Amino acid sequence: MNQTMNSGGRPKSILETSRFYRNLSTPAMVLLTFLFIVPLSIILSKAFVDQDGGFTIQRLIAMLVDPYTQRILRFTLMQALVSTVVSVAIGLPGAYILATYRFRGKGIIRAICTIPFVLPSILVVLGFVIFYGNNGMVNTALMRIFNLSEPPLRILYTFSAVILAHAFYNFPIALGLISSFWEQLPSRYTHAAMTLGARRWTIFRTITFPRLVPAILSASTLIFLFCFSSFAILLVLGGGPRFTTLEVEIYRRARMTLDIEGAAALSLLSIAVTLVLVAIHLWTQRMMAHQEEIERTPEKRLERSPSSIMGKLAVLIYLIFSIVFVLGPLVALVYRSFQAPVSRSGDLAFSLRWYRQLFGLESVAGSALAIAGPALLRSLAIAAVTTVTSLIMGTMLAARLRKHGERGSSSMELYAMLPMAVSSVVVGLGYYLVSSTLPGGNALAVTMVVLAHVVIASPFVLRSIVPEYRKIPFTYTQASLTLGATVSQTFWHVELPLLRPAMATGAAFAFALSMGEINATLVLSDSSIVTVPVVMYRLIGSYNFAGACALGTILILCCAIVFASTEMLRRRQDD
Repeated sequence: MNQTMNSGGRPKSILETSRFYRNLSTPAMVLLTFLFIVPLSIILSKAFVDQDGGFTIQRLIAMLVDPYTQRILRFTLMQALVSTVVSVAIGLPGAYILATYRFRGKGIIRAICTIPFVLPSILVVLGFVIFYGNNGMVNTALMRIFNLSEPPLRILYTFSAVILAHAFYNFPIALGLISSFWEQLPSRYTHAAMTLGARRWTIFRTITFPRLVPAILSASTLIFLFCFSSFAILLVLGGGPRFTTLEVEIYRRARMTLDIEGAAALSLLSIAVTLVLVAIHLWTQRMMAHQEEIERTPEKRLERSPSSIMGKLAVLIYLIFSIVFVLGPLVALVYRSFQAPVSRSGDLAFSLRWYRQLFGLESVAGSALAIAGPALLRSLAIAAVTTVTSLIMGTMLAARLRKHGERGSSSMELYAMLPMAVSSVVVGLGYYLVSSTLPGGNALAVTMVVLAHVVIASPFVLRSIVPEYRKIPFTYTQASLTLGATVSQTFWHVELPLLRPAMATGAAFAFALSMGEINATLVLSDSSIVTVPVVMYRLIGSYNFAGACALGTILILCCAIVFASTEMLRRRQDD
């Protein structure tokens, strides 16, 4: 063995390995602290500053007892709760079908239900307007079928629209998480109960459901967190002050009324709630891990094909529902982008007008589409820099966090994931306050946007790499060191090649997040820094839905190319 012992009796190569990974992760941890903690500290400090610049807590007390703030908080919690219940209710039957049955189209459901994970929220908003709007495809079809003169569904800009959009965005979380956990449950208890004559509903209610509680709670807390921090969906589909949430109110105070101190105080309240939600989610994750340890068994769960007519019908209905519910708004969005009226009041016909305007081939004076081309190039550049930076940071941190149970690794991992517990609106507000204290023009504004995107994307990159890093046997590292390679050579030539698929997945997520990020960008940017989601928001606000659809189709195409390239890389690595 090419290892020497130090005075403490530990192999020198192990000490060198630990020192290398610790040194490798230090710059990333320092950069994360600088990029996240500093802006966050500035926000929190503003909440404790009075009009004379002195320290005070009266602002916080006044905010907490303010009936308006209490109403906003109650509505934020209520809409998140209703959205969570609806999302889990939609996802639970699908989880049962995926965990229990084997059938054609099972892979289609899994693939379709991953789509909302990579969709920008502004695309969800636009898709719902085009699909469920008063003049949308659903109402148009119903009016033609039943010969109606008025649209029968008027859910746009209502509470129902908000809940429906949140369910579309989040039910795949419940479906994927619960079905994955359900598939791991051994079926011996169910078979024993059936042998004793118990009915299926009794078995589910008394045996299966209690064992699924940790997974249901884990999915519910995560969905609740996302719905609590939702911004773009409430901002557009809410349609007015009646549906204002904490995140929307923070944006309104920071950018419209310039009440920075009030926005900072609300940010503190939002952070406090989200930290509680994250703590609950981590607790449910530990419950799941404990349940998996109890249920651990060599038994392999056997899938069966639906035998009864009702079972086959249920699978077919859910398959159709998944396709329509998920793909309907997206297909409607793409379809609408190729339609334009033949005259000022004429019917819609196939046209490339919006794409010609988007790429500057047709004059569009006064329309936001006139700046769509430069905005697309700017978004691509920002996304590229964000992807590279967050990928480097994520890989460096993952190298340090690869070991379970190492002293300080759990707290470091929690610290690295902390940006996920803070909404992107608050992150954007932090960088807005930082930029207001620094001299600079357009270059400074672009830099602030990039840094905000890096903070938002880095945790997702880290979560993509760490699990795969932990699957690499440490014996590979030991064998490389034994053969004479240095620790750095082992990292570059052994570990990184094995991590390429995970790094590609993390890079794809970072790119898609940056391309579609609107929350922090809308809070932070001014008229000189316009990205694709901001242009789409302006087009929707000016009721140019067809132009927004054309730009949204380009955004979907960019994300699809990135994820298709990632999948090709993964398959090449597997081969």
